[in-house]
Amino acid sequence: MNVYTQFESPIGTITVNGNDDGLLGVWYESHARDLNDFGAQADDHPILKLTVTQLREYFNGERCEFSIPLAANGTEFQNKVWQALTTIPYGETWCYKDLAIAVGNPKASQAVGGANGKNPISIIVPCHRVIGKNGSLTGYAGGVDIKQALLELEAKS
Repeated sequence: MNVYTQFESPIGTITVNGNDDGLLGVWYESHARDLNDFGAQADDHPILKLTVTQLREYFNGERCEFSIPLAANGTEFQNKVWQALTTIPYGETWCYKDLAIAVGNPKASQAVGGANGKNPISIIVPCHRVIGKNGSLTGYAGGVDIKQALLELEAKS
């Protein structure tokens, strides 16, 4: 059964949802999702408690890596891209071409960008660490202001 909880963070209310298999999503207020899509509210679910704890540590500058079982639903290609995202070191950024190379298809920058944009597990699967080739902060599901705040947080730690 899918469940969710919410908590306040320095970048606003965050909703996390998951099930007994793992974490399904980390969502910002700007995602404007219907909470009914996430199942029942369950603040004490072990996956959700672990996720909230580790995200709070991240925002406090105490955590650079996450150890949460992930259970995102994506295509084979999306899952490959999302896995590659987890290898981008904390405090560093890659351009889309770097990510395309990491998934073994250096000419697939645009396809990689599409998969990156569909990542449901924000922050933990760090799609915010992917920027434009010229260093620009390209689109981000949570908004470019949140992307910038996350990158600045990581640069300080």
